[in-house]
Amino acid sequence: MRISFGRISALLFFLLMTVFLVGAGLEVRAQERSPNQVNGKITNEEGVPLPGVSVTEIGTQNGTTTDEKGEFVLTLSRANAKIRISSVGFASQDIDAAGRSTLSIQMSAAQSSLDDVVVVGYGKQKKGEVTGAVANVKREDFTQGFARDAGQLIQGKVAGLAIVTPSGNPNATTQISLRGNSTILSTTEPLILIDGIPGSLNTVAPEDIESIDVLKDGSAAAIYGTRGTNGVILITTRKRSGKMPATLSYDSYVSVQTIARRMEFLEAGDVRKLVNDGFYPATYDKGTSTDWLKEISRNPVSHVHNVSLQGGTAQSNYIATLNLRNWEGLFNRSDNKQFTGRIDLNHSMLDNRLRFNVSLLGRNRKYFSGPNYDYIYRQAIIRNPTDSVYDYLGRWKEDPNAYNYDNPVRSIEETSGEFRTSELRLNGSVIFSPIKDLNIKLLVSNVKINSLSGYSETFNHRASVVNNRTGYASRTTSLFQDNLLELTTDYTKSFGQHRVTVLGGYSWQDVTSEGFNAANSNFPTDLYTYNNLAAGDALLLQNNSAFGLGSFKTNHKLIGFFGRVNYSLSEKYLLMASMRYEGSSKFGANYKWGTFPAVSVGWRLNRESFLANADFLDDLKLRAGFGITGTVPTDPYQSLISLTYSNNRYLYNGQWIQPISPTRNPNPDLRWEKKEEYNIGLDYAMFRGRLSGSIDFYQRNTKDMLYNFPVPVPPNLFGTTLANAGSMLNRGVEVLVNYDFIRKKDMDFRANLTYSANKNKLISISNDLYQTTNDFFFAGYTGEPIQESTHRVKVGESIGNFWGYKTIDVDADGKWIIEGEDGKPKPIGQSTPSDKKVLGNGIPKHVAGLNLYFRYKRADIAVNMRGAFGYQILNFQRMYYENPKIKQYNMLKSALDPVYGKRMLDNDLAYVSHYIEDGDHWKVDNVTLGYSFNVTNSKYFRTARIYASALNLLVLTGYKGIDPEVNRLGLDPGVDSRDKYPTTRTFTVGVNIGF
Repeated sequence: MRISFGRISALLFFLLMTVFLVGAGLEVRAQERSPNQVNGKITNEEGVPLPGVSVTEIGTQNGTTTDEKGEFVLTLSRANAKIRISSVGFASQDIDAAGRSTLSIQMSAAQSSLDDVVVVGYGKQKKGEVTGAVANVKREDFTQGFARDAGQLIQGKVAGLAIVTPSGNPNATTQISLRGNSTILSTTEPLILIDGIPGSLNTVAPEDIESIDVLKDGSAAAIYGTRGTNGVILITTRKRSGKMPATLSYDSYVSVQTIARRMEFLEAGDVRKLVNDGFYPATYDKGTSTDWLKEISRNPVSHVHNVSLQGGTAQSNYIATLNLRNWEGLFNRSDNKQFTGRIDLNHSMLDNRLRFNVSLLGRNRKYFSGPNYDYIYRQAIIRNPTDSVYDYLGRWKEDPNAYNYDNPVRSIEETSGEFRTSELRLNGSVIFSPIKDLNIKLLVSNVKINSLSGYSETFNHRASVVNNRTGYASRTTSLFQDNLLELTTDYTKSFGQHRVTVLGGYSWQDVTSEGFNAANSNFPTDLYTYNNLAAGDALLLQNNSAFGLGSFKTNHKLIGFFGRVNYSLSEKYLLMASMRYEGSSKFGANYKWGTFPAVSVGWRLNRESFLANADFLDDLKLRAGFGITGTVPTDPYQSLISLTYSNNRYLYNGQWIQPISPTRNPNPDLRWEKKEEYNIGLDYAMFRGRLSGSIDFYQRNTKDMLYNFPVPVPPNLFGTTLANAGSMLNRGVEVLVNYDFIRKKDMDFRANLTYSANKNKLISISNDLYQTTNDFFFAGYTGEPIQESTHRVKVGESIGNFWGYKTIDVDADGKWIIEGEDGKPKPIGQSTPSDKKVLGNGIPKHVAGLNLYFRYKRADIAVNMRGAFGYQILNFQRMYYENPKIKQYNMLKSALDPVYGKRMLDNDLAYVSHYIEDGDHWKVDNVTLGYSFNVTNSKYFRTARIYASALNLLVLTGYKGIDPEVNRLGLDPGVDSRDKYPTTRTFTVGVNIGF
C-alpha cells in the first residue's frame, strides 16, 4: 500500500496540533503550581537600563526579556532555580535565584562575541567553538532601507561572498557567488536554506529575517553533500522565545528611484547640427524633439509595510508577520506587487522534554509581464531623437522597413501581460528530549509554488503588422513541489575537561516540477487578450510560428545519511568530523551514491601557558579544515537516453507519420562534480573585544566536472554526451576586521572591513574516455551583426578571459590597426583568428567592503561601501553605438571623437579591445541616517525610530558605462549588455515602531 507524503504530512500536523492543545492545558495547570516569582532590573556599567535582555531559567524554555526600563518579571518552575542573563554585546551571567524575589543586575560589555551563537549545518554552535569558515551577520548589522532580497542585506559584509545587483528591474534578484567560479557547466549559486528548508533569496521578506549565516568552506558545508559545493547560506527568520507581553511592531518605508547614470547619446539639437554639417542627410531630421528614454520612464514610487505580532508564554508562543510590497520600476508599467504572511508557533511540555514548532509561510506575487524591458531600453536609446512617438494622424510613428528598430512606447502600450505566482511553505518539527542533552528531532516540510502567466499583443502591435497577423497571445502555467523529511538526533556529554557532541541524521527530498504552455494568433478581436486562446486561427492558417502547445513534468529524489562529531578538550583543542552518504536519482546507474567526508580542527592559542600574560588577547584560534562536497547535474534524466517527436508530420501511404529522433545519449557513469577544499584560518579578538576578525586561506580542487563532449555518430545516437571529466583550481584569501573605535554611553563608533582575493585556473577539460578536439572552447556572444564569441575558456588559464583583437591605432582612413600574432601592427582587414589575444578578464581579482556605524545619543548614521578591482568590462553600448559609420541608429556623442587622437572611426562594427575597459570601482552603496525617540515613559510605545537612506548613492570609477557592477557569473562574465534594464539610485524614508 502506498501512502503519499501529503497524507503523512496531514497526519503529523493533526497529531502535532492535538498534542499542542493538550499540552497547553497541562501547562496552564502546571503554572498554577509555580508560585516562585522573581523581579529584577538590568543595567549596563553606566547604570543605563537595558531593554531586550534575555532572562531564562536554566534547563528550561521558561524565560522572558526586559522592557524599556530594563525590568523583568519571571515566574520560576522550581524553588532552586538558576537564571541566565544574556544579551548581544554583553557577557552572559548565571545567577542563583533560589530564595530571592528581587534582583539588581549590572551587565559588562562582552570581551568578545565568542559566546554568540551561529547556525551551522543541522544545529548551532558558539562562535568560539567553530572550526570551519563560517560567517554570521545579525539583524542589527543588516543594510538599512530598501532591500530587494536577503542578499542585499549583507552586501559587502561577508568576505568572499560576492553579491552584485546588475539590473534595476524590480523583479530581478541579486547575483550571488562564493569563493569564485569552480565549474564550467553547473550552477555557481550557493544552497539557500530558510530555517532549514530549501528556498531562494526572496522567499522571505528581508524585514522578517533575524540573521544570516554563511558556511564558506568544504569542512562546514560537506554535511550537505551534493548541494554544498558553492557554499551554504542559512537564513533564520525572526523567532519568539521566552515569556513577555504581546508586542506589535510596524516597519514601513517609501522609496523613490532615479536612473543611476545615463549614457550620453545625441540629442535633437546635436542631430540638427550634424545635418547642417552634412554628416546626416537632410531627411534624417524628422522635425521634432523627443527624449525617448523619458518617454518610456517615470519617477517610480515604492512602498513596503511589515507588521509583526508576538506573544505567548514561555511554554506556548507565536510570531505572526504580514509584509506588503508595492514596487514600481523605472520603466512604464514595470512593477512588483508582493504579499507575504508568516506564522510561527512554538509549544513545549513535559518539563520542556517535548517541543513543537509549526511554521506557515504564504507568498503571492504579481507583476506586469508584457514586453522585454531590456529590449525596450535598447530601442529607446537608438531611436532618432528628432522623430516623434505619433504621426500627424495620431498613429504610432514607425518605419516598417527598418530592422530591429521599434517604437519603444508602442511596444509597451500594445501589449498586455501578467505573471502571478503563489508560494505556500508548511513545515513542522517535533523535538523530544528523553534525557538531558539528548534531542531527537523530526522535521517535515512541503513547499508548493504555482505560477500562471499570460501575454498578448494587440492588432496594432508592430509584430502583428510586420507578420501580417491579427494579434498574438500565450499562456503558461507551472507547479513546483518540494517535499522534505529529516530525522536528526544529537547528544552532548561533558566529563571532566572533555565535551563531545554527536549528531546523526537521515534526509529525504522529493522534487516535482511540471508545466503547460499554449500560444495562438489571428484572433477575431484583441479584446480577449490572453483569455480565449481557442478563438485564434493560427493552426487553420498553418501559421506554425504563432501557434504552440507544450507540457512537461520532471521529478528527482535525494536521500542522505549523515553524521557529525564535535569534540572539545578544555575548550582549547577542538575537533569536528562529519560524513554524508548521499544518493540522487539524477546520477547514472553506476554511481547512484556518493560519500562526502569532512574534518576540521581548532587550537585556541590564547589558552596556552605561553600566552597567559597576554592580557590584551581575548581569543586567538587557529583553524584548519578539509571537506569534500559535490554538485549534481542541473536537470534530471541526463544519464538516460532521450528521444523526442518532431513537430513536423509527413504523409505516407495515407497516414500521417511523426518522426522520432534522439536528443541525448545515455551515460550510466554520470555522477556528481567533486570539490575538495582545504582551509586554514585564524580567528582573533583582543582589547576587550574592541578588535576582532578572521583571516582565511583556501584551495578548492574541483574534479569530474560536467561537460558536453563531442562523440562520434555512430556508434552514438547523438553528437554529444554529458560526462564527468576535467578539473579546476581556485585559491584565495579572505580577511575580516571589526573594530570599535568608541564604545561609550552616549557614543558608539565601529567599523567593519572585508577583503577577498581569488585566483582561478582551468586544469583540464578531458580524461582518457572523453576528450575535446582542442584544449579550449569559446563562450559568450556579441549578437548581430558582429556575431563573434567574446570569451575563450582554455586549459591553463582563468575562467572569464576576453578573447579578441587588440587594437593599437587607426590608419589614415579610420580603419582599425591591430596587434598581430607576431606583435607587429596589422590592418584589421588582414587579420586572421590567430591574431586574437587575451584582452582582460571579467572577474574581479580583489573585492572589498567597508561598513561604518556611528551613534551619538539617539542619532545614528551607517555607511556601507564596497568595491571591486582588477577586472575588465566589455562595454556593449560603446561597441555598437560609438561608431559614426552606423548612421541608421542614434549614436553616442563620443562616436564623433577622434580615435587615438587622429580622426573619427570609419570601420564596420567590430569586437576589439578598444571597447574593453577597466571596471575598478568603489561604491558608497548605502548611507542611512536615523533617530530613535525616547519612549521610556510612554504608555503605548516600546520603540520609535525614523530614518532616511540612499542606495547606490555614489560610484567612483573610470568606467564609461552605466554601472561597473555587471554580471560576474557563468563563462562570459564582465559583459555590460546593450539590452539591459539600467541600475537605479534609490532614496528611502522609513519608520520603525514598536507597541
